[in-house]
Amino acid sequence: MSELLTMCIEFFKTGLFAVGGGLATLPFLTQMQEKYNWFTAEELGNMIAVGESTPGPIGVNMATYVGFSSFGILGGVLATLSLVLPSLIIILFVAKAMNAYQNNPLVQNMFSFMRPAVAGLIAAAGFSVMKIALLHQADTFLASINWIALILYAILVALMYWKPMKKLHPIVFIAMGAVAGILLKM
Repeated sequence: MSELLTMCIEFFKTGLFAVGGGLATLPFLTQMQEKYNWFTAEELGNMIAVGESTPGPIGVNMATYVGFSSFGILGGVLATLSLVLPSLIIILFVAKAMNAYQNNPLVQNMFSFMRPAVAGLIAAAGFSVMKIALLHQADTFLASINWIALILYAILVALMYWKPMKKLHPIVFIAMGAVAGILLKM
C-alpha cells in the first residue's frame, strides 16, 4: 500500500509542477522511470506514442497507463486523480477569486480586451482547418479546391439548418461526415 501512496504523491507533484500541458510531464515520468520500477524506458516510449495517438490529454493518458500497468484498476484511477487534483484545487481558488473580483472595473476591462483575442484565435484555427480540409496544392485556384469536400461541407451545413434536422445532436452530423468521408475515400 505504501508504494501506491508513493505513486499518488509522485503524480500529485507532477500535476502541480508540470505547467504547459501533457508533454511537460515527460521529465517527471523520466525521473519516475529511473527511481521506481513501475515501467521501463521502452514502456515510457510506448506510453508517449499511445498517449499522443489516443483522445484526451497525454499527461492524463500516461498517468492512467502507469497506474493501471503497475497497480491495476485502482492504480489507474488513483494516478489519474492524483495528476489532475492540483489543477482542480487551483481552479477552485481562481474561481473563488473571480467571484470576489468579477465586478472590479480592472477585471472587466481585462476580459473585454481578451474576448476579441480569443475570438480571433478560434477563427484562425477554424480557417486553418478549413484550408487543410478544402484546399490542396494545384496550379490554379479552381483546381486547388477540393470540390467533393466542399460539396459535402455544404450538404452537412444545409442539413444542420433544415428544420427537421435542427434538433439532432452535433455528434450525429460529425458521424454523418465521417461515414461520407469513408465512403468517398477522403
